[in-house]
Amino acid sequence: MTGIPYCGAASPFEVGGASGYNPAMVGRIIETLEDVEEGSAWLAAREPRFREALELTGPLPLRRRPDGFAALLGAIVSQQVSVAAASAIWSRLEAAGATEPAALVLLSDEALRGCGLSRQKVAYARALAASGIDFEGLRTMPTEEVVATLTTVKGIGVWTAEIYAMFSLGRADVFAPGDLALQDAARLLFGLEARPREPALRAMATEWSPWRAVAARLLWAYYRLQNQREGIR
Repeated sequence: MTGIPYCGAASPFEVGGASGYNPAMVGRIIETLEDVEEGSAWLAAREPRFREALELTGPLPLRRRPDGFAALLGAIVSQQVSVAAASAIWSRLEAAGATEPAALVLLSDEALRGCGLSRQKVAYARALAASGIDFEGLRTMPTEEVVATLTTVKGIGVWTAEIYAMFSLGRADVFAPGDLALQDAARLLFGLEARPREPALRAMATEWSPWRAVAARLLWAYYRLQNQREGIR
């Protein structure tokens, strides 16, 4: 998932005045590059290996994107495929007008598969279109509730929900330890014998709170540097 700028969905702070946004429940929101820089500085001061990685990667990207149906569909598309493949599939879905629920449900399974979706992902996309998720409501939910809500939809697992909370909702203290690129980057940066599995990396990431989403950005940047390819679309 490339660094798509945040460009359209209302800020949780803008929503908050009318809807009861509570920073104590939602936590810090990453809105600007200055927020990412603040988190980077905090991580570098806390962990020498993060400081060393930042010297190699340079400034980290904002990686904000609009929230809503298309963002979740994009996360489903990205599941278990390369960044290049996911980008190609997404381009075909856009060309077919299938990035909005009302349009997607009108397309046949064959048309969606022609865009590159597997049979399983076609079912996931249809489940998402029929889910009736209150996307505005997600903006003011605690991250744990966001994940719990999204994972009730077929095809949306914890990884997808955490990626959505990180990039589309801007949550500063969410991590996605099930991500293979993050696991591999942690192995390389911290000199581990093997790639840490999800439970081990989740426990490891508690030390990076309240800026775990910035730690994820740094690890993805480090992965790209070490492997010469993107780890996230």
